[in-house]
Amino acid sequence: MPDAPALVSRALREVPPDRLAEAADRAIRSALGALRTDVFIADYRISGLWPVLDPQLPDAGFLTCQGVAQRCFSSQQPVLDTGEDGRCRVYLPLTVWGERVGVLLVELPAAPVAGAVAVARDVAGEVAVALRAADRGTDRYQRVRRRERLSMAAEMQWDLLPGRSVDQGSFLLAGQLDPAYTVGGDHFDWSVDGDRLTVTVLNGTGSGLPAAMLTAVAVNAMRNARRSGGGLVEQAELASDTLYYQHRGARHVATLLLEVDTRSGRVRAVDAGSPHVLRVRGGVVTPIALEQQLPLGMFAETRYDVQEFELLPGDRLFVVSDGVYAADPSGQEAYGERAMARAMRSTRLQPATEAVGTVMRELHAYHADSDLRDDAVVVCLDWHGARGRGDGWGQ
Repeated sequence: MPDAPALVSRALREVPPDRLAEAADRAIRSALGALRTDVFIADYRISGLWPVLDPQLPDAGFLTCQGVAQRCFSSQQPVLDTGEDGRCRVYLPLTVWGERVGVLLVELPAAPVAGAVAVARDVAGEVAVALRAADRGTDRYQRVRRRERLSMAAEMQWDLLPGRSVDQGSFLLAGQLDPAYTVGGDHFDWSVDGDRLTVTVLNGTGSGLPAAMLTAVAVNAMRNARRSGGGLVEQAELASDTLYYQHRGARHVATLLLEVDTRSGRVRAVDAGSPHVLRVRGGVVTPIALEQQLPLGMFAETRYDVQEFELLPGDRLFVVSDGVYAADPSGQEAYGERAMARAMRSTRLQPATEAVGTVMRELHAYHADSDLRDDAVVVCLDWHGARGRGDGWGQ
């Protein structure tokens, strides 16, 4: 039993990426004495969890396990469900570095003995890592994830994302794009490098495929500068110059670039356009006042300045595109006037991974469930406080 994670890991490495679920099923049955297993994967909207091994699961049975699986996914804790027949269904979160992939179901003949759930959770960790890697080599899990066909623009945007969430101890970061299946120019990107977390939120002009292509150029230009050792200014200026010399100012990308020192909570920012950043502290939502500079690509040789602000342990940051704060369905006041702050305050007991979904759902409700008129992106950063040595930049 204690060797179960190693046995499962070995079994997963020995099969093609499209057969991971079947290999995991065989290995977990053998190592844990399970009666059956299944892998549930979250869809793009994170509105449901969908089975890989048994996609034709009867509706009644699926809805029953969906509720328990959803509880496991939201809480990121194992959930045990014992039936009248004595069998115990154990639901385990499939998570990689804070990225929520889905849920693993392991059905046992009886309630697990002491320590068995911890072993099963380690097994789930091995399955999650393998599933994340497998997306490079097969479309199987991508097909489970989508509940309708993606537009070409949305296909590009989802493939460009670094992930949906990341947890590094000192912080929890999550993001959500909407409309999930047709998103065009709005996007987010992040990278964790030592004591620095870099986050960018982008709002490309236009819609559909042209907007997605514009944003993709901007994201890759900033990544190129960042991966070459450039700071926020270099990232913004390379992306701006690249876009300008491609479109001569006719197309541009409003962008907010943030760099967090994960030892001190000090934040550096370049505000190059429309995305807004708001801080929730003690239940109070406050916009962070930054000097708004020119969007990337509007003019040649644009230069950018860095501004700074501080985070305190317990602070939450929201970064939202204009498709969120400026949304004004049916002639109402903009969502950002009052409703957005109410939605953000309502998330105080939720982790960042759940908070982004809450703000998006409230945005849809504000639209009376009609389609969004513009792309929307919400990014949420929960700052827990430093977990490493040192307390400043460059130390």
